[in-house]
Amino acid sequence: MLEEALEHLVKGIVDHPDDVRVDLVDNRRGQRLEIRVHPEDLGRVIGRNGRTAKALRQVMSGVGGSAGASGIRVDVVDVDRR
Repeated sequence: MLEEALEHLVKGIVDHPDDVRVDLVDNRRGQRLEIRVHPEDLGRVIGRNGRTAKALRQVMSGVGGSAGASGIRVDVVDVDRR
């Protein structure tokens, strides 16, 4: 449910919505939602001084808290680096 909500939000702010992918990753430090977008949309998702990314994190912590998944991290992954 959280992946779909975040994917919906991100698709609304990018120019290439078909390239948006959100994955839920489990590791020993907890759960993490990874956002992958088209390279041209990376700056749009991060925003000026990280404001958009911070807002996405705040929204997801609110949604996650009500869904019992508080403390979930949200990371924007640069596809070119992986």
